[in-house]
Amino acid sequence: MSKPIGTGGNATAKLTRISVAIAGLAGALGVVLLAASAHADTSPLVRSAADVLLIHAPAFLGLGILAQVRHTSFLAAAVLLMSAGCLLFCGDILARVYLDTRLFPMAAPTGGFALIAGWLALALAAPRLRARG
Repeated sequence: MSKPIGTGGNATAKLTRISVAIAGLAGALGVVLLAASAHADTSPLVRSAADVLLIHAPAFLGLGILAQVRHTSFLAAAVLLMSAGCLLFCGDILARVYLDTRLFPMAAPTGGFALIAGWLALALAAPRLRARG
């Protein structure tokens, strides 16, 4: 009989809950921004933020599921880097559109770099993933 998701080790359960919560938030905000870009007179940057969030929402969900297979520090790093990347990249371009300011100089490129690093952390986790048994 299999255990319910999130009942593994404490770190695994926590990573799963965090990843799934981020997936839900990214997906919901991505849909809101996509609707805003379609129905309101907005900058194309709003669509870019929506795209980034909607692309990464399933990735966060997948990271949470992978944590059930085997918890590695690379998975936790991927969640941290991707969430920071989404926050910085999307936050900066949305601040430009709605607040007419930036979060700080180079926030969007820093966020983009964090997203790339998060995907590389996921790639580094691959050799460490084995079925539990």
